[in-house]
Amino acid sequence: MVISLRRKACHLPQLLSAPLSSVYAQPASQPAILMAAAPVKQRSGTRAQLPPCYYEGYLEKRGPKEKISRRLWTCLCGNTLFFFNNAKDTHYVEKMDLSGFVSLKDDCSRDRNLEAARLILRMKDGETKLTVANLEARELWKGFLQSVVDLSVPSCLTLLPGQVQMLREVVDREMNRRRAARTPTRAPPSPLSVPLLGEIPSCFRPVSRTEAEVLLERHPDCGNMLLRPGRDGSSLAVTTRQDLNGSVFRHYRVTQREQGGYVIDVENPIPCATLHDVIDALVEKTAGTLQPFLLEEPYEENITFVSSNEENGERILHCAPSSPLPKAPALPPKQERWKPLPRSPAPDRRILSAVTSPVPSSPSSPMRRLVLSPSPLLAQSLTEELKMKLEKRRTSQE
Repeated sequence: MVISLRRKACHLPQLLSAPLSSVYAQPASQPAILMAAAPVKQRSGTRAQLPPCYYEGYLEKRGPKEKISRRLWTCLCGNTLFFFNNAKDTHYVEKMDLSGFVSLKDDCSRDRNLEAARLILRMKDGETKLTVANLEARELWKGFLQSVVDLSVPSCLTLLPGQVQMLREVVDREMNRRRAARTPTRAPPSPLSVPLLGEIPSCFRPVSRTEAEVLLERHPDCGNMLLRPGRDGSSLAVTTRQDLNGSVFRHYRVTQREQGGYVIDVENPIPCATLHDVIDALVEKTAGTLQPFLLEEPYEENITFVSSNEENGERILHCAPSSPLPKAPALPPKQERWKPLPRSPAPDRRILSAVTSPVPSSPSSPMRRLVLSPSPLLAQSLTEELKMKLEKRRTSQE
């Protein structure tokens, strides 16, 4: 009995220093091993409340104050590592904020599992040793951790193109998450619960007090006074900006009266019939120092369009040429067909009969289209001559 206790006492330091993967492989009859494998008490916080998860898997973790490694399901959510007892747990048992990140390097020491690979994660409060299943998993964990910490894809890792694309998407998502976290959460400006009377001035902007100050400071050339909704939703406000060793902002409440019209709530209230009168009253009281804020929205200077490359399908934004497009060559003019000249009055037959020279057949001659009528004597002689020729032909045929 004493010998068996001494043997167990001799093997206990080796069991405590061994990784958890080898501890699970030991027989379950040893009480010391069962105590080391006991799950850690869960903490509050469900997975639904955690930031978006970029990568997860089993890791053997040994912190700076831990003597043994624990095999935990690890999730990289945002810039924090959350550790669970197993993949089905919804409450994490431990977390590690990567804001204190110092370095991440490979641990070349050998593990009992020859295929396993080790990492040393150095934080401001100490080193944490991580063990993964193989070399490929180590490269992936290094890629995700460095991408989240540096917000850029590391170029010194051996990764496939698809894995590099995954890291790029993680960088974009993490940048958007941090940008949204830095933006202060505030309630949107309440819409007006009462309808506005009359025409709304052009310097009215549906913005909050802070947004109004930003607009006036960014665009000082567009005016220094704008009208906006009030915080309570039942009134309006006028925000002004002036320079006095820096930006000086003032806010004035404008309420709507039950009997009609508006009033500027100052020490001596200023009644106004319309909202235009409210703006005019402030301009008049300040001798034109305050001017309505009129922001002209920018317009594009060039014509752009998106087209797809037929070879790789990539969509590219093109800028249309500014010079006018060349015009299509003009067709030659159609040649007008020759039109006959209008027929002149019939000439005197006696004059035509006296003409002995033939009429030229030139197209340019105006006499080309004239029809000459023969005299009666000429027609009679031609008829007799024709009869004689017909009789001779008939005789010769007989």
